[in-house]
Amino acid sequence: MKIYPGLAFLFTLLLAACQPSVSSSVVILDNDKLTTLQTEERVPSALLREAGITLNAHDKVLVNGFPAPLDRPITDYPIVLQTRRAITLTLVTPEGHRQIPSAAFTIGEALAEASIWLHASDEIDLPLASANRNSATVHFFPSHPITIEADGQQVQIQSSAKTVGESLAEAGIPLIGLDYSVPAEKEPLPSDGQIKVVRVSESLLLAQRPIPFGSEIQASAEVPLDQTQILQPGETGLSVQRIRIRYKDGNEVSRVTENETLVRPPKTRVLGYGTKVEIKTATVDGVQIEYWRAVQMYATSYSPCNSGVSNCGAHTASGKALRKGMVAVNRTLYYSMQGQQLFIPGYGHATIEDLCGGCVGKPWIDLAYGDHDYQSWHSWVTVYFLTPVPSNIIYVLE
Repeated sequence: MKIYPGLAFLFTLLLAACQPSVSSSVVILDNDKLTTLQTEERVPSALLREAGITLNAHDKVLVNGFPAPLDRPITDYPIVLQTRRAITLTLVTPEGHRQIPSAAFTIGEALAEASIWLHASDEIDLPLASANRNSATVHFFPSHPITIEADGQQVQIQSSAKTVGESLAEAGIPLIGLDYSVPAEKEPLPSDGQIKVVRVSESLLLAQRPIPFGSEIQASAEVPLDQTQILQPGETGLSVQRIRIRYKDGNEVSRVTENETLVRPPKTRVLGYGTKVEIKTATVDGVQIEYWRAVQMYATSYSPCNSGVSNCGAHTASGKALRKGMVAVNRTLYYSMQGQQLFIPGYGHATIEDLCGGCVGKPWIDLAYGDHDYQSWHSWVTVYFLTPVPSNIIYVLE
């Protein structure tokens, strides 16, 4: 049998009065006041009135150390009544403060009397078995249902944590490395109870990147005129890139090149254009010629009144009367090689005497005629540059 504190010594005083009698001794302990009655009364509420003791709303009475109804006669002897006056317990919750008057011996009993039932995940800052003392304050953190989405699954927990990070720790779902949560781990629990964990990982990739080589052209006296030759082959360079790849929940979200190391620099290709002039002979259209250059040019034709303008032009840029045997070329070639002797198959001998403003974009020559012997040209033809070799050679024709 459990005897409540402060009562054991009273039973010793009453051992001699164990047998019922018409009048017997009743001991009443009201806080620190001890009252002894010699009475025939056996109902606790009447005994308290006889002793002049008034109970408040939340006070309790123990009969022989146990709670008992106040309106039922006592049948056990000896009779000891103990009053337990209610004290105020302050309960602090996220919603505010609540005053709980209770005569319970422990905090857990006081909360139960107030119909405050604790979930296993609820948190209070004092043990439930702690004594219910006057002016005691208990901080109560009720738990809430939380849904955590992580690793492709949803986990349901009941948590009284103050922050998202604490609730994740309770659920055994830690944030590792670059992982983060929504809301953030230091934020309070969300009102909707939804937490998402985003798993973040990174990997490093070493990737080779070819570096294209450039080209440059230079004159070469070893290469025949109007020909090109590779003097130095180009070589593709090579670099190694360190690329950091970031994944969120297994999906790539970014790829950043952190650095690049040059392993092999590219080597420039050098093309030589020919400056070597060679005198040659040939028979073209039955004519024996000696030439130093033969190039493919696009040939068109014109005459004084077939020049693409509204009026008829009878003179060349060199001031001569326009006739067959004169040709027009672009501005660069004209000013460098005016008077150069040419031979054009199907046309015959000619000299450079005129400017061709429209001869651009390719090697182009415009063949002059008189209006009476005009022939239309629109074809590619081999143009022979005849000796003697001029001193101001244009080595690269546009």
